[in-house]
Amino acid sequence: MKTVYLIISIILIATLVAVFIISFLINKKTPKPKGCEDLEVTEENCLNCGRFDCKIRDKFIDKENLK
Repeated sequence: MKTVYLIISIILIATLVAVFIISFLINKKTPKPKGCEDLEVTEENCLNCGRFDCKIRDKFIDKENLK
């Protein structure tokens, strides 16, 4: 009985790994949306972004001013 559970768990893990790899490869082949091909990192783009833990954003924003 333990061997059945072991085989099922190995198949499940292998399936999850395969789904991850396949989705990664499909995502890598997906072209960028129209108008987003030449985007550059600018201060304006960083101020409009909602991610406060971004390392790029730290270059443009002084954390002292946010307090």
